[in-house]
Amino acid sequence: MSRPTVQLRTLVRREILRFVRRPYNTFLPPIITNTLYFAVFGVILGSRIGSIAGVSYIQFVLPGLVVLGSISDAFENASFSIFHGRWNDYIDAVIVTPMSNLNMVASYVIASAIRGIVTALLIVGVGLVFTSVPISHPFYLAANVLVITTLFGGLGIIGGLWADDFDYLTVMNQFILRPLVFFGAVFYSLSVLPPLWRQVSLLNPMVYMVNGVRYGMIGVSEVDPNTSLAVLSTATVAVLAADYLLFRRGYGLTE
Repeated sequence: MSRPTVQLRTLVRREILRFVRRPYNTFLPPIITNTLYFAVFGVILGSRIGSIAGVSYIQFVLPGLVVLGSISDAFENASFSIFHGRWNDYIDAVIVTPMSNLNMVASYVIASAIRGIVTALLIVGVGLVFTSVPISHPFYLAANVLVITTLFGGLGIIGGLWADDFDYLTVMNQFILRPLVFFGAVFYSLSVLPPLWRQVSLLNPMVYMVNGVRYGMIGVSEVDPNTSLAVLSTATVAVLAADYLLFRRGYGLTE
């Protein structure tokens, strides 16, 4: 095994162990939160709303909750790890190694994407308690989950490098990402919106993420799934390239 491969595996392993060893902070919150979502929106409201696009309301909202949980945790993992390492100066132990910038970025993104995927599986597991979970298009489901968790792992690196204190991370996650997801057609269909707001909603990238995962799970999408996947993949490549350039410049890593 080559030295770069060993370096990559070592840092990925460290980052995975960092969140695995804190299950009450990493795995329990999405389980509790999504149990409440399913109980309130799926069972209580769903019984009154009925069906949307030919599926039960609880099945309709499930993919959106998967997106919400997975991207939030992928973003949080990378941003917290980078920022905490900067805050406590232990990221220097990574920077001074002969490890390439590409492998550094890849390590943080891979670990964050894994956490996002684990969160997605936990949410699906919670959903199984309340309803059946059909998988209409496995390829689209796997591809979209992989792309969006990688994308937000990359965005988390940018957030971790940019943040000056923990409040920056809270603002980015709670007041930017989550509102975009909630207005990304998680709990409603775009067809219920007036034409103007429907067009405005299409400017929200979360709409494409939610619909991509929704198409993979229940076969329903209000935007073309191929276009969504292509756009999200392009955005992911651009973000990862930005991560690499920031690491190469030492942005946020050195005083």
